[in-house]
Amino acid sequence: MQPGTGTCKPRASLKRSKILHMALMGTSDPSGEAEASHEKPFVLRALQIALVVSLYWVTSISMVFLNKYLLDSPSLRLDTPIFVTFYQCLVTTLLCKGLSSLATCCPGTMDFPTLRLDLRVARSILPLSVVFIGMITFNNLCLKYVGVAFYNVGRSLTTVFNVLLSYLLLKQTTSFYALLTCSIIIGGFWLGVDQEGAEGTLSWTGTLFGVLASLCVSLNAIYTKKVLPAVDGSIWRLTFYNNVNACVLFLPLLLLLGELPALYNFPQLGSAHFWGMMTLGGLFGFTIGYVAGLQIKFTSPLTHNVSGTAKACAQTVLAVLYYEETKSFLWWMSNMMVLGGSSAYTWVRGWEMKRIQEEPRPKEDEKSNVEV
Repeated sequence: MQPGTGTCKPRASLKRSKILHMALMGTSDPSGEAEASHEKPFVLRALQIALVVSLYWVTSISMVFLNKYLLDSPSLRLDTPIFVTFYQCLVTTLLCKGLSSLATCCPGTMDFPTLRLDLRVARSILPLSVVFIGMITFNNLCLKYVGVAFYNVGRSLTTVFNVLLSYLLLKQTTSFYALLTCSIIIGGFWLGVDQEGAEGTLSWTGTLFGVLASLCVSLNAIYTKKVLPAVDGSIWRLTFYNNVNACVLFLPLLLLLGELPALYNFPQLGSAHFWGMMTLGGLFGFTIGYVAGLQIKFTSPLTHNVSGTAKACAQTVLAVLYYEETKSFLWWMSNMMVLGGSSAYTWVRGWEMKRIQEEPRPKEDEKSNVEV
């Protein structure tokens, strides 16, 4: 039908309003899902999902163990956590630029946005970059001072801060059931701290860094939504600018904290093995964002959160086995409370969003059919 006819506009309007609704609510197009399910056999799709989830698990767990080695290995004895974080940001920046150049030189080989450094965009993203630096630095400092087994409990308050900041900054209230799951997480956190202290392995410094990391993760999510329009909604552009800003801001920190002289006197500074491990850590840091997005693409945000919780459980068990640690029943109970509370919160929020979507909204539907 011709563009000037009266029946095309409502249909186009309905399509645009439907896409906007899906973007805001985090849902997908049912018709698209149905077409995708018909395009691929169930076995093939199941194998793809299993491969993507496995890739996410392997990348995430390997990154944590490798960072622990770089930050607190008795054989390495490298006390420069800021430099380790800086180098990982530098690797991510170079990888982003390299992939962008490859996509430009060989169009059609890969889907990656063109990256050009714009100082105005970099300045507009600077507040987020400061939070981003806090997030990755406090994460690494937490991992430096606590064991891998306690790492998840030490950083478990992200969900609690999400609820708190949503109320303080966005004036969004939270349901009773969601608050109940948060209380379970807080209880598990305090029980874990108590049990670490009872076993003589508690680091208050590492625990404090874990709490600060959780706060920064929550702030990072809020600021990311605000600055995404500055990079045309591209996560890769945002990653590039964040890491460029981080590399610049880390330089004065390296001087102020005296890590450059420590690095200069490091015995393995010329070791290919050391720089190989450092580069591999940066590669893992770059890859984890991609595979997390891939897991969401092939499953759903809810499944991604459940997978992350299960991965955290597996990581804790592997850490206890690898480092040959013995933990009490209450210590394991604290982990189960944190993981169970996090899973329950994800389920409650998913159920609430689904209920909101299913509620009839006749006035909004009528309006979307009329508007252009």
